[in-house]
Amino acid sequence: MVVATWNRRASIERLLLQLALQSLPAADYEVVVVDDGSMEPVKPALEALAATLPYQLVVLRQDNAGAAVARHRGVCAASAPLLVITDDDMQIDRDYLELHLRAHQAGPVVAVGRIRPDPAVAAMPLYERWIADVNARSGDLAASGRAPLDGTALLTGNVSLPRAEYLAVGGFDPSLRRAEDSELGLRLEKHGLKFVFLDHAHVFHGSDVPTLHALLVRARSYGVFDSRISRKHADLPHASPWRHLVKINPVARPLIGAAFLWPGLSAPVSTLGIAAVEAADRFGRGRSWLARRGRGLADRLAFKATAVVYAMEYFRGVRAEAPSLLAGLGELTSYLGRRLEAP
Repeated sequence: MVVATWNRRASIERLLLQLALQSLPAADYEVVVVDDGSMEPVKPALEALAATLPYQLVVLRQDNAGAAVARHRGVCAASAPLLVITDDDMQIDRDYLELHLRAHQAGPVVAVGRIRPDPAVAAMPLYERWIADVNARSGDLAASGRAPLDGTALLTGNVSLPRAEYLAVGGFDPSLRRAEDSELGLRLEKHGLKFVFLDHAHVFHGSDVPTLHALLVRARSYGVFDSRISRKHADLPHASPWRHLVKINPVARPLIGAAFLWPGLSAPVSTLGIAAVEAADRFGRGRSWLARRGRGLADRLAFKATAVVYAMEYFRGVRAEAPSLLAGLGELTSYLGRRLEAP
């Protein structure tokens, strides 16, 4: 198992203790943790913890270089033929590794597990609850078969794959600070690996984003890096960042279009959107009888508003990465044309 960590000593220690309780014999798995330049190095604490753990733990440290570099270093240090990758803020059940192992008994696959919300999600900020809702709906679609998995479904929060296949395609792209997992998935897809969904091999996702503003910064960053990935995999229409546009409510699409066409002018709209989202959430979290009665509706409205503002910032990132407005519109036109041609 490979885990990259950064400034989360408490949560990585929690995960390592949960790994000590796995149903698999401890001799059957190893854990490699790579500290990606945490401000407080975790290696001394984790090496001290290792003395109490039943499995082999390897702890490496590097200067901050990003999750892609850290995870790749962990993979290179691992010796097991099967890789299981998760994040340092996840929690797992006792059969987690066993379920991933079973998924590979019939042959090499990329096994993507479900990401469930932290048990304490109800008390978390709006943006954490929204992310949990997005993950839950994505998991439901994958479990039902309504959303067949392709390379973009690879999430390093919960995935397993053969180490040999990972190395065969070159591993994570170190130039990517975001979406390095889905880009790896696209190369594994081209390599011919089948993707399967593991509903029961789930993880519980904890706190990931410190503020709503940080979430929007992340959205813009994903727009930038998804655009770069799209050009790297121009032969795959589903690698295009414009694939997300068709999932957005048609009523909200003019706002998304404005964010792409006039990114500077749309920034104040995002700011107002953030204020509206937070106001709706405060109402939904209120203690009055009216607030309690309207909490479900308020949550749904807050989630929808968060999704729209996130999408606006994402496509501002897409616009920032486009060589020009005309080039960006050309990529949109090309994507829509290929969708129409698809059977």
